[in-house]
Amino acid sequence: MKDVTAIFDIGKTNKKFFLFDKNFKEVHKEYIHFDEIEDEDGHPTENLPELQRWLKRVFENILNQSKYNVKAINFSTYGASFVHLDENGEILTPLYNYTKPVDKRLVDSFLEKYGSKEAFLKTTGCSDLSMLNSGMQLYWIKYTKPEIFKKIKYSLHLPQYLSYIFTSIPLSEYTSIGSHTALWDYNKKDYHQWVYTENIHQILPPIVSTETSINMNYNGKRIKIGVGIHDSSSALLPYVRSIKKKFVLVSTGTWSISLNPFTKNPISSSESDKDAINYMRINGKAVKANSIFLGNEYKIQVTKLDKLFGVSDDYHRSVKFDYDTYFEIIKDFKHYFKWDGIVDGDMPEETSLSYTKYEHAYHQLMTELVLLQIKSIKKAIGDDDIKRLYVDGGFSNNDVYIKLLSHYFRDKKLRTTDSSLGSALGAAISISDTQLNSKFLKENYSLKKHVPFIIK
Repeated sequence: MKDVTAIFDIGKTNKKFFLFDKNFKEVHKEYIHFDEIEDEDGHPTENLPELQRWLKRVFENILNQSKYNVKAINFSTYGASFVHLDENGEILTPLYNYTKPVDKRLVDSFLEKYGSKEAFLKTTGCSDLSMLNSGMQLYWIKYTKPEIFKKIKYSLHLPQYLSYIFTSIPLSEYTSIGSHTALWDYNKKDYHQWVYTENIHQILPPIVSTETSINMNYNGKRIKIGVGIHDSSSALLPYVRSIKKKFVLVSTGTWSISLNPFTKNPISSSESDKDAINYMRINGKAVKANSIFLGNEYKIQVTKLDKLFGVSDDYHRSVKFDYDTYFEIIKDFKHYFKWDGIVDGDMPEETSLSYTKYEHAYHQLMTELVLLQIKSIKKAIGDDDIKRLYVDGGFSNNDVYIKLLSHYFRDKKLRTTDSSLGSALGAAISISDTQLNSKFLKENYSLKKHVPFIIK
């Protein structure tokens, strides 16, 4: 019987379950997708009852077979989501979606009480105030659903709620509190004063380290149960644990998030840095981050190019970097693309392309997207002396993106990693006593080094 750690990795779209052996190699995986349901206002939301049933069913199935011996379990999930429980542990509301609009007047009333917007956002490491801040969700419930608010005994972030399903112990931990929640004062290293003024702190359970686990007897087995972890902080953990030198991780997907866990200045006072947000490491230290909707924009623009040039919708995957094509573009460089989901001062009023070849148009697109990416990475680096970049996620396999990034950052060492396991593996590592060494990324993440192309 093989000893394993079980991990539930819950994304907005796919819900995954992994088993890892003692060397953090995946030995079992299953996943499921649930259709969203609607909250009382008709806004789409997570099907929490279905998710809860699936978690229990999957875990009990694994415990009941003889192939694996589950020693520990942990949970990695998306953030900005609270589950509100009454004194009997019953769920009081739907899991409100962070895309749900919130009345501007409510946000204005909040800012009237708690200071200028810019100062508040800087102090709490947020880029805006909306339902994307779980703290704002609590404020919204307090003032729009006061009867429900009175019944809340505990509000648990989603990773901690999943842990609670198995332990019945309500807890809070740093990575969930620290991910653009508007709850945490990064200067004070404590909840922001507004949390105490509004008595919100009374429904937030005690804070424990993310590495905390609870030894429990579950269905007759002794199992170590973790307290859960926010997925972006979880994805960062294997890098922080195995790399000794300073670096920035560029985690690419629908959003491209540049994470700087070594910053001396997590909260910037400069105007150029107004988009910076903060995450929190498992020890409560601030991570300076900058995010850009790059993968989403790529998808939109590539679909338009496919249509314009009449190529198949996966043709873009076959385009490799070509020096001569890039040189032609850069000779008299102009911005041609108007973005759909990104606002940038350099973009034209309308997209206008004069290329007759798909490859040329694609190189132009990638050059412009990489220039946006560079701005985002530079904001995350700030004044810190960082010589290493790691790229993971969707763009790590895009030849044009990687060649251009390594060209523009010739003064830095660029590495790519390939792991669809990022946040799940981080959740397993966070409750393990194992020390990671410098070979970990090579052995588990297909680490590759990249050198800039030679300028002819």
